[in-house]
Amino acid sequence: MLQRIRKIWAEESGFTLIELLIVVVILGVLAGIVVFAVSAFNNDGVTAACRSDVKNVEIASEAYYAKNGTWAATIADMAQPVANPPYLKEVPNSTKYTVSYTPGSGTTESTVTGTLTSGGAC
Repeated sequence: MLQRIRKIWAEESGFTLIELLIVVVILGVLAGIVVFAVSAFNNDGVTAACRSDVKNVEIASEAYYAKNGTWAATIADMAQPVANPPYLKEVPNSTKYTVSYTPGSGTTESTVTGTLTSGGAC
């Protein structure tokens, strides 16, 4: 019986340390690739959110002008509940981008721009 157990143990083979290290390195490289791929998707989401906020402010500005005959002085004016109803639910606020509003004068349209914190327009 003891000889049989020794024979089974002698015939067993497992992974060597080198093989295990190679597997760990390959998994590390794959994890690094995934992290960079996910950050690219996140940047696309921030850009899309910025564009959406810019478009919402443009539409609210035009609606404000259509109802009041004058351009709103600031984005906050379009979100005031006294506007009845407010043209924006809330003022766009993000640490990853800023939305700038310049009111129009007379019949000249207002301008709305978005700038990413990392640089560039959205």
